Amino acid sequence: FLKEQLKEIKKELGLEKDEKSTEIEKFQEKIEKLKLTDEAAKKIDEEMNKMLLLEPHSAEYGVSRNYLDWLTSLPWGIYSEDNYDISKARAILDRDHYGLDDIKERILEFIATGKMKGNISGSIICFIGPPGVGKTSIGKSVAEALNRKFFRFSLGGMRDEAEIKGHRRTYIGAMPGKIIQSLKTVGVANPVIMLDEIDKIGASFQGDPASALLEVLDSEQNNNFLDHYMDVRFDLSNILFIATANTMDTIPAPLFDRMEIMKLSGYILEEKVQIAKKYLISKQLAEHGLKKNMVKIDNGAIKKMIDGYAREAGVRSLENNIKKVMRKATKRFAEGNTEAVSVTADNLEEFLGKPRFTDESLYDKSIAGVVMGLAWTSMGGTTLYIESTGIDTKVKGFKQTGQLKDVMRESSEIAYTYIQSRAKDY
Repeated sequence: FLKEQLKEIKKELGLEKDEKSTEIEKFQEKIEKLKLTDEAAKKIDEEMNKMLLLEPHSAEYGVSRNYLDWLTSLPWGIYSEDNYDISKARAILDRDHYGLDDIKERILEFIATGKMKGNISGSIICFIGPPGVGKTSIGKSVAEALNRKFFRFSLGGMRDEAEIKGHRRTYIGAMPGKIIQSLKTVGVANPVIMLDEIDKIGASFQGDPASALLEVLDSEQNNNFLDHYMDVRFDLSNILFIATANTMDTIPAPLFDRMEIMKLSGYILEEKVQIAKKYLISKQLAEHGLKKNMVKIDNGAIKKMIDGYAREAGVRSLENNIKKVMRKATKRFAEGNTEAVSVTADNLEEFLGKPRFTDESLYDKSIAGVVMGLAWTSMGGTTLYIESTGIDTKVKGFKQTGQLKDVMRESSEIAYTYIQSRAKDY
């Protein structure tokens, strides 16, 4: 009781501030550093006046304080300086990625446009390609090339539109959406925001986040983005959005329409060899605590590794096989072996076991009824033989085996009908 009395006396004498005035002073300090829009300034002013009338112990006070904290934490009018130096940007992109020349060229054109125009805005880029070809990492490189802050979040499995546009403040535990949260985290209004796995966005009874993204990704609308929690318009037009996807088919059409598509097709053997030599081997040596000359993998071994063990479009599987080699080598060193480990095409099987893929050139000469085909999926593709054989029977028609979908079945039926129609000529 005496302590409470002492607190009241100190307060009246002005020797101690109460919790409320400290909070309000803190918010006023924050506001001085921001360039608020008229709407935001008015909203903050209203909320401050409301907070002055509330008791610090009331539930409403906590809601109001939280809301003011979000309003004053957003980077109103705070921008980082963009880098328009084309040669520096090219050096960063070349340092982090081998090949992908058309993608790099497009990014440099994008920076050049920004240089002429004075700002980079209005473009939403979408990288589409198989896993492991470098979609996410090229996004990081773009941010570094532009000298911008980078924030990444995955849309995979997201099925509540409040994750994008925020909850209304009336709910307990309400929060702004991911876009506003990312702006608070990076502290500038012009970062690079990466929306990973845009093709795996879900929809449920809770709502449709893909539709909520339409406003975010439309350069005509996003200068007035309205988050349900913030209830104040924020300009997103200075943000560079980069989306990634494995396949185009599952991206909703209105969303697809708002993005500029760039395809990363995957790497051929020669490119994978260079990527392994320049990036993957040195990275894995460091990750396994090995020095540069302790493990040597020659070109023949890398080629055999790619051809026999890692045939996907990206380089993730190749990296996993290099890890396997490094683990075996590390075990040898841990057991007391001191000499350097040399991996060649001849001894690669000691490290990786039998090859998973065999050579496809099984037929040296053309055989009737065997034709080369091509299988393609969003994860990559491969060539394969399609074989047919004639059987002596009175029944007309033919059988198809394998997991053929409708289009392939239709193609084979067209081929069969054509042969039937020309049978007499042959």
